[in-house]
Amino acid sequence: METISAFATLVLVMDPLGNVPIFLAALKEIPEKRRQVIILRELLIALGVLVIFLLCGRQLLNFLGLTEAAIRISGGIVLFLIAIKMIFPPAAGEAALQNEDEPFIVPLAIPYVAGPSSLATLILIMNGEPSRWPEWLAALLAAWFVTGIILLAASPLAKILRNRGLVAIERLMGMILVILATQLLLNGVAEFVRTLERQTWQPK
Repeated sequence: METISAFATLVLVMDPLGNVPIFLAALKEIPEKRRQVIILRELLIALGVLVIFLLCGRQLLNFLGLTEAAIRISGGIVLFLIAIKMIFPPAAGEAALQNEDEPFIVPLAIPYVAGPSSLATLILIMNGEPSRWPEWLAALLAAWFVTGIILLAASPLAKILRNRGLVAIERLMGMILVILATQLLLNGVAEFVRTLERQTWQPK
């Protein structure tokens, strides 16, 4: 995977436009000035979690003894499910935060920014070519920066695009993610087949 492809994939799975209405609903009782501080704080917390998974996730997988084929196939399935949710989103009220207190870490930082799909994607990217970790870190920082800009501008974006515009863009992103998830799944199956062939032809 190239750096630009990794960046695009991370932006898609972080789904900043899809998170705009969720963030607005969660912070609707918070004053505008304080809202920006909270969003920035949650973004920084999410970045810390994402960087930790990027740098340490591979060691966790090795400890658990998981194969690359299993990682790719499971990652493809996870991304596919996320994409389906983007194309066919749940009812608007289901994702709203029903809490009058100021949110902290959950649910804005985790799982809306640093969610299972983002963490799984980072592990998959790092597992493929771990020696290129500076490039993957750069892709992560760029994706996080784009996500942060969009979420910090959530209020004006919601006014400009309105709900229909946000939904349309999110579904388009979901369609692109379906294609990426399918390719990842096919790569995982191909890797699994190659592993079986090596085991079959290996002399006893």
